[in-house]
Amino acid sequence: MPEKNDFDFLTKCIHVGNDIDKETGAIRRPIIMANSYRLPDDASTLNWSDPNNLVYTRNTSANQIYLQERLAALEGAEDCVVLATGVAALSSVFFTFLGKDSHVVCSNVSYIAVYRLLNEYFPDKYGIETTLVDTADLEQIKSAIRPNTRLIHIETPGNPTTRVSDIEEIAKIAKEAGALLSVDSTFASPYLQRPLELGADLVVHSLTKYINGHGDAMGGAVLGKKELIDKIKREAMVNVGGAISPFNAWLITRGVVTLPLRMRQHSETALKVAKFLEDYPAVKFVAYPGLESHPQHNIAKKQMSMYSGVLSFALKADVDTHNKFVNSLKLIISAVSIGHDESLIVYTGPNDERIHFYPEEFREGFLRFSIGLEAAEDIIVDLKQAFEAVGL
Repeated sequence: MPEKNDFDFLTKCIHVGNDIDKETGAIRRPIIMANSYRLPDDASTLNWSDPNNLVYTRNTSANQIYLQERLAALEGAEDCVVLATGVAALSSVFFTFLGKDSHVVCSNVSYIAVYRLLNEYFPDKYGIETTLVDTADLEQIKSAIRPNTRLIHIETPGNPTTRVSDIEEIAKIAKEAGALLSVDSTFASPYLQRPLELGADLVVHSLTKYINGHGDAMGGAVLGKKELIDKIKREAMVNVGGAISPFNAWLITRGVVTLPLRMRQHSETALKVAKFLEDYPAVKFVAYPGLESHPQHNIAKKQMSMYSGVLSFALKADVDTHNKFVNSLKLIISAVSIGHDESLIVYTGPNDERIHFYPEEFREGFLRFSIGLEAAEDIIVDLKQAFEAVGL
């Protein structure tokens, strides 16, 4: 019988990080809602900040350890650190590996917290400079490299444009520059994209999204080589305090079980919906990596097994009509986040402070659409009735 880490991805989702509970015989590890653990008989030499032993839940918890083990197996990583949120995971990378006067190259369209941290807070507080570039353009990345570049951070597929960056080629640029490459792979999950195998040093996930998949827990993870993850654990988890709660760790461990099933369903349905929208006369554009019209479709095809469940689109209409369209939807919910079982949509208008970084077609406003697990036919029916309700 193979070791757990040698099983197929689907089997790992169920069995890695799980075992028979020794006290009760339960076949699923329980939630251990303790904030403190029994110390050894001789605690005189104990490292009170050890992030790998059970001493105090701010350092680590039993459920956190179980989840880290499962995620590391799925991503093919030596180690994993789980934190309270996706933003905690992202900031842990920046806090740990960027020092005074460091330079970062980052995707110019990324999650808003990344933009805030790297473009505003870190420069003001620590003198860390960031160059924002279109990371789908390798020449822009090469031109942005400086002698003090310590990190290239990309988000692929990107939020909310679905822009795809070539991980393998960017990893070569980072290596030549002596910089680390971190990849936010939240939109893809480990099932659809394998950044470490393509040369990335670190992979970041907002566990809140697809990996949990049920819209009921928050968490973040960073994965990579043990020496890098140990440094994050020591500096950014134990001493900044971004620990995940045992309950959230347990919920996310439960959510991972169905990850491959859900990602296939999200991806298959999203492609059907994207094709419907692309053919609809009142739709201005659709951005989805699975469409041949997507500018980075060939890169996505090379590095992703499927194309996930997020797309963006806009109507040939003004701001008021976009809002009326959203408010006419009955099945699809107007709410932020992605990766839920239900479909979620959010409208971003033309006054967004970062709109000048977006591709031209996005700049008059757009809709980010996270496709849920409903039947594609039902989602399309809802879109049709909303189009009719606003006269499109």
